[in-house]
Amino acid sequence: MPIFLLIRHAETDYNKKSRIASRLPGVHLNLKGIQQAHLLAEKLVNVPIKAIQSSPLERAMETAEPLARALNLEIIPNPGLLETDCGDWQGQPVKKLHRQKIWQSVQQHPSLFYFPGGEWIGECQHRMVQVLETLRLSYSPQDLIACFSHADPIKQVIAYYLGLPLDNFQRLSIDTASITALQITENGSRLFMLNYNPGFNWDVFQPPKAGKAKHPSKS
Repeated sequence: MPIFLLIRHAETDYNKKSRIASRLPGVHLNLKGIQQAHLLAEKLVNVPIKAIQSSPLERAMETAEPLARALNLEIIPNPGLLETDCGDWQGQPVKKLHRQKIWQSVQQHPSLFYFPGGEWIGECQHRMVQVLETLRLSYSPQDLIACFSHADPIKQVIAYYLGLPLDNFQRLSIDTASITALQITENGSRLFMLNYNPGFNWDVFQPPKAGKAKHPSKS
């Protein structure tokens, strides 16, 4: 069955400043993000990708564009690949949200969490699974499909196919402009690659500053 390249969009200023973009319109790649998108295209230009699907949000479409040009493929907008709807948390700095009591709910029991005015995390996971299952049946077994999406939806769908509890999905790491390769068959699934980052920087292993909290990877 098809192999899916699940690609997180490249960097935006919302990522850089630790703000939750969610589904806000007008969130574009910053300079580093543009460079990441071109590096992705360079890495994948010789890969036999059959189709490119993308979250309709600008930052995902912009990440897919260099690869689409290089491969002469159309980008197919797919609403199922959208970021989690964070409702009232859209645009908010993570530092501010961390001070709210409700923050502990999304950290400790995300499977039960509804974003205020937004989406249940379980809905997002279900939506992503539906997308991949639909695509699995739409393409041939040898096809390679690139899907541009967002950090938490990618982590949630990987957790599903690996059999991880949804409460543990944040144990996975999905960097900006990273590639995760997943094959889904009628008999199960295989994870070939997780969070391959063409522009990997060892600085991510520097000890976090005191008091810095873990948070959802809203992009």
